[in-house]
Amino acid sequence: MTAQKEAVMLGEVFARFVDRSPVSVMVRGTLERVLGADPLDWWYERTAQKQYTRDLLFSTVYDLMSQVVFRIQPSVHAAYRAQEAQVGTSVVSVYNKLQEIETHTSAELVRYSARQFAPLIEHVGGAREPWLPDYQVKIVDGNAIEASEHRLKALRGVEAGALPGKSLVVYEPALGLVHDVFPCEDGHAQERSLFAAVLGTVRAGDLWIADRNFCTREFLCTMDARGAAFVIRGHRSMPYEILSPLRPLGRVETGHLAEQRVRVVDAQGGVHVYRRLRLKLNRATRNGATVLYILTNLPARQVAATQVARLYQKRWTLETAFQHLEAYFHSEINTLGYPKAALFGFCLALVAYNVLAVVLAALRGVHGHQTVEEEVSLYYLANEVATTYHGMMIAIPEREWDIFYRMSAPDMAATLLDLAQRVNLRAFRKSPRGPKKPRPTRDGNVKPGHVSTAKLLKVHMANVASP
Repeated sequence: MTAQKEAVMLGEVFARFVDRSPVSVMVRGTLERVLGADPLDWWYERTAQKQYTRDLLFSTVYDLMSQVVFRIQPSVHAAYRAQEAQVGTSVVSVYNKLQEIETHTSAELVRYSARQFAPLIEHVGGAREPWLPDYQVKIVDGNAIEASEHRLKALRGVEAGALPGKSLVVYEPALGLVHDVFPCEDGHAQERSLFAAVLGTVRAGDLWIADRNFCTREFLCTMDARGAAFVIRGHRSMPYEILSPLRPLGRVETGHLAEQRVRVVDAQGGVHVYRRLRLKLNRATRNGATVLYILTNLPARQVAATQVARLYQKRWTLETAFQHLEAYFHSEINTLGYPKAALFGFCLALVAYNVLAVVLAALRGVHGHQTVEEEVSLYYLANEVATTYHGMMIAIPEREWDIFYRMSAPDMAATLLDLAQRVNLRAFRKSPRGPKKPRPTRDGNVKPGHVSTAKLLKVHMANVASP
């Protein structure tokens, strides 16, 4: 079937929703192309290490959870009740499947979505200008899933908050995609215990931007040895030798900048010489810091210290993405106490974020980068999907969405651009906010601490198994 005939069919079948909610059609079409039932089950069979399907397909579980993540349904149970006949198994089977989905599978789903969506973003002309030419910029940061409800038997007698897991997340600002994730079931685990997995993905030509938790000798020296660059806030425990005094460089937007050279010796005795920047801030950070130190191995002849400081300031892009996940998607489903299920839900929220990254890229390709970046609200886009999606799926039979799966990448991009042309940007305009209010003074009451759900479950299972 030609692309022209497919476009005609799309117009006939989807006309009402294309006219009234093109954003919802873009979201569902993008999901169908990459994460439709057949390609998703095929991907799962190749990816899962231990799971097997039996009567409940992975695509079915994914579909139920996606409705919760996009806030189409309030809970997994509600999503199940709405599709009980199609699911064909008990709700207990659904929850059993969720609590056993491997963290490896959840992480691979995020990586798979990024690999599939990246070419679409390029085809629609939605890629942003690179932060630094000749480098692939990646921002990495940690995210801990909020404490879950105490529904599990192992948690019922525990007053402290039960943490079902945490992750390290890698974001690529040029494409606006979450590129990678490294989940961990132990909510009490140190972020640094996951660094080895991150370092396994480092390649020459990367530029990694991170906060001070990532400032370790092994992390920095391994990147340097592999030909990757970094811009990372200094940590007081980082060992180094000063090679030159601080040289004042004048003012930048946020304060006074100075630079010096330092030497770091790695565990094998190799010597690495880095630049150390000191930024005296005009205004203290939310944690009260008035001086920041930044370490980088970017060559001074190519990248000025002022540019390094600005690159680090952009690190907040990923923290903003985390805020969007919490505000606009159901990224932390606190009824899911089992770590694997909670991490699967979080990873699906990252996939949902990537789907909207494709939508935003198509809008940039049509309406202009500056207009979309400055005016379009991700909140209103997500809300449009949540309010329209369910009715659209009832009105349009599921088999009709196969047209997106059959399209070539250029045809898919052309369809997304056509849909983006129909979007009324005024309906998604950001609402200006007033100045931030100071944080209220806390009353000093001591809150209960936190416990690791994974550790408690391990103890509970051992007690059950013992005679």
